[in-house]
Amino acid sequence: PSVPRHTNRLINEKSPYLLQHAHNPVDWYPWGQEAFDKAKKENKLIFLSVGYSTCHWCHVMEEESFKNKEIGEIMNKNFVCIKVDREERPDVDKVYMTFVQATSGGGGWPMSVWLTPDLKPFVGGTYFPPEDGVHRVGFRTVLLRIAEQWKENKDALLENSQKILEALLHRSEVRVRGQESPPPSEQVMATCFQQLSSSYDEDYGGFSESPKFPTPVNLNFLFTYWALHRTTPEGARALQMALHTLKMMAHGGIHDHIGQGFHRYSTDQHWHVPHFEKMLYDQGQLAATYSRAFQISGDEFFADVARDILLYVSRDLSDQAGGFYSAEDADSYPTTTSVEKREGAFCVWEAEEIRALLPDPVEGATEGTTLGDVFMHHYGVKETGNVSPMKDPHQELKGKNVLIVRCSPELTAARFGLEPGRLGALLREGRQRLAAARVQRPRPHLDTKMLAAWNGLMISGFAQAGAALAEQQYVSRAVQAAAFLRRHLFDPASGRLLRSCYRGRADTVEQSAVPIQGFLEDYVFVIQALFDLYEASLEQGWLEWALQLQHTQDKLFWDPKGFAYFSSEAGDSSLLLRLKDDQDGAEPAANSVTVTNLLRAACYSGHMEWVEKAGQILAAFSERLQKIPIALPEMARATAVFHHTLKQVVICGDPQGEDTKEMLRCVHSVFSPNKVLVLADGDSAGFLYRQLPFLASLERKDGKATAYLCSNFACSLPVTSPQELRGMLCP
Repeated sequence: PSVPRHTNRLINEKSPYLLQHAHNPVDWYPWGQEAFDKAKKENKLIFLSVGYSTCHWCHVMEEESFKNKEIGEIMNKNFVCIKVDREERPDVDKVYMTFVQATSGGGGWPMSVWLTPDLKPFVGGTYFPPEDGVHRVGFRTVLLRIAEQWKENKDALLENSQKILEALLHRSEVRVRGQESPPPSEQVMATCFQQLSSSYDEDYGGFSESPKFPTPVNLNFLFTYWALHRTTPEGARALQMALHTLKMMAHGGIHDHIGQGFHRYSTDQHWHVPHFEKMLYDQGQLAATYSRAFQISGDEFFADVARDILLYVSRDLSDQAGGFYSAEDADSYPTTTSVEKREGAFCVWEAEEIRALLPDPVEGATEGTTLGDVFMHHYGVKETGNVSPMKDPHQELKGKNVLIVRCSPELTAARFGLEPGRLGALLREGRQRLAAARVQRPRPHLDTKMLAAWNGLMISGFAQAGAALAEQQYVSRAVQAAAFLRRHLFDPASGRLLRSCYRGRADTVEQSAVPIQGFLEDYVFVIQALFDLYEASLEQGWLEWALQLQHTQDKLFWDPKGFAYFSSEAGDSSLLLRLKDDQDGAEPAANSVTVTNLLRAACYSGHMEWVEKAGQILAAFSERLQKIPIALPEMARATAVFHHTLKQVVICGDPQGEDTKEMLRCVHSVFSPNKVLVLADGDSAGFLYRQLPFLASLERKDGKATAYLCSNFACSLPVTSPQELRGMLCP
């Protein structure tokens, strides 16, 4: 490799995204005091560029503009340039994204925003091409015009930026007005179901034409809706919508049939041609959702998909110290000698490659059939490629195939005169050979940053799959990751979480010089993970830590005036707004998940003020929940959990006893959205007995493992058989 011509301050950062820009001719600064001071001292505008390492258009803008020497000179002369990794600093990203969405009607990454020296935004957009085109003004022109305006009309700009800020403050406020109570759960659930139902794609599943995102929050809402309306036609439809969507996604090209795991989203209606990056937060949520689908349906198909996701994460996104990496990129070099990266190059196939890898004649099939014929037919492979030019504007996928299951196993078997039972083994052999060939290709860039929030979502995925599929190895992996969080992303002295850590040289785990403190989402997703991990492992230490973190979260983020939690803590003067996220999207909003966390925390501790807080959050979001609950499906789901009161399923028994294990297996095999599991092991000095005195009054009947169903700390009659327990859990 040649010696780079340029090196800027980003070379000292740990974020893989910032390091990617360390050799641009742009004099980039990281977000921080040094850059702010320079802007003030030199009275310069700030150009803020926000992206993340697996963002395709971020790479494009870097190649076209930030690597361009002339554009770099214009930037350095007129602006203080700041680069932010939105995954490290979601707080900075949200403040300016709120501005870009409000002023341009759209948003996305790379985000490009110009700020006054006191950090107020006055103009912004997303991707800019380098030069003027027919329809778009180029980045070079925008830079020169803004620099000119700052020279000519400084006062007007400053005044305008102040007005914009005031409007944003007003627009983005979420608070309780007057004496609002939580909205009526039945109505919120019914409206959310109707809104999802009317946007549902009957043919291919999912809830939009295109692009199509997995959005596990929608599917989890539908599962809960079904559980509360099992006997109604609406309940049946809710379940059918969720299971059909999960099936179509698993068959689609958004699912990596060779390398496992799921890509970020599909560019078309059929789940066929994806944007190829793979994000940790999707794997974590989808592993949990497919495990729930298995619990509900008993169909092994869903269990296999959950296993497939966890195999991918264990193999490709796992640090040896126990943490999980953030993402894998979409772009990679097609071959070891290629000079430019292409989107999807690691994952796509030419028909002749597949023929060459699978030439074997198939015994017992129609004369002349090869393994390649069977495989290509089943996965929709075409000689000329199976990607429509409409979905491939840059012609990066011309002649290539994105595998998608086009036929049922029965149909493929019939087409080649095969016994249906033999097809599975043939396809498995084909997939293994393609996987072995693919390993020879250059791998896409791996973002080895480890985030507390996303690690939390992934721990929940492993823990829930471990419990629902009765796979102890998944629970052990979740325990290993939780221990990693405790060791590397938690400060025991202050009791606070940290946002991120990084894979260093020689596979060590490193921290930045000034560690980034955890945000609301870090606390919320980690607390959720610890509750899920307790239910799967029954180790009380995880519960104790979860409750400690909940107290810290209350202290740092709660809004005592308007209710609900702010996304970031007070006291950072560089943040213009403290926001509350009001959208459950690719990831659920932190306030949505925290409602259920608070209700679970109250069940494990007896602190009833947590139930009150949960109600106050629902009250703060009441208007949105009643009008457009489809924007907050996870919070809509939580209104039902709040309304129906969580039931404590208490199993009294010896943790090692076979009878206790049988009762626990029964609890884990049933989908019941409003239960928490408590193992009363008889250790009266233990954490749970100290927290919940009523446990001492529950005993084992006739010395056998005994289950009680308790609500508000009053309990049902005891049952000692798994059958009776199942009856109580599925009324």
